[in-house]
Amino acid sequence: MASSLFTLQVGQGPTRLLIDTGEGKPSWLTSLQKVLSSEKASIDRVILTHWHHDHIGGIPDLLTLYPTLKIYKHKPSENQIDVKHGEIFKIDDTTLRAFYCPGHTNDHMALILEEENAMFTGDNVLGQGTAVFEDLSAYMDSLQKMQHEFSGQAYPGHGPVIENGKAKIQEYIRHRQEREGQIVDVLGREVEAGKKGWKSMDLVRVIYKGYPENLHAPAERGVLQVLEKLKKEGRVGVHEDERAWFLQSKPAL
Repeated sequence: MASSLFTLQVGQGPTRLLIDTGEGKPSWLTSLQKVLSSEKASIDRVILTHWHHDHIGGIPDLLTLYPTLKIYKHKPSENQIDVKHGEIFKIDDTTLRAFYCPGHTNDHMALILEEENAMFTGDNVLGQGTAVFEDLSAYMDSLQKMQHEFSGQAYPGHGPVIENGKAKIQEYIRHRQEREGQIVDVLGREVEAGKKGWKSMDLVRVIYKGYPENLHAPAERGVLQVLEKLKKEGRVGVHEDERAWFLQSKPAL
């Protein structure tokens, strides 16, 4: 297996499979061609982990090299082949198993490398920092499932290889749970007179106190994701007229 600018090759024989295609920069194609040429190999299949441009942008260039290339993706676009959860891909003596794990995007697919008990995590788990997500409820559910599917290394869509992938996923889960706990704690405090609840930016100013203000807007997006998750669970409510959030009262026993 070899990596090249957000791309991972699988296989050691003359025909190989590619996971993701980078964002379409000429340097990516040059790097890929150099590796394949030196090893007298070619690509016949690509699996896309999700729809973001930095993972699918290299497809047009790749098709100029390999016009018969098969492109696989969950929830496929035109001229792509659907990938089902649990689908098996064989490359020489290597086995990849597709694992549907929405959260970062609703089409997100990881791949389990069976022989190594490892996982290609796409953008659900990164080599550095934490991931962003479209749907926190789905993301947390996916992380809980992902941690039980392997016990070896994790090969992320960005950043270095993670030696203990399972431990990293558990770290991600704890981080999200801690942030959720902070938000619930603040919602439990008294609001200022005349206010119906907490606005999302007010929560940010408390939880991210001491952080530069230019980070407040991206932090608010994460806080809103937590609030929407808590709302789905019936733990918080919102006054829609003011977008003011509050803890739901527990029913009397």
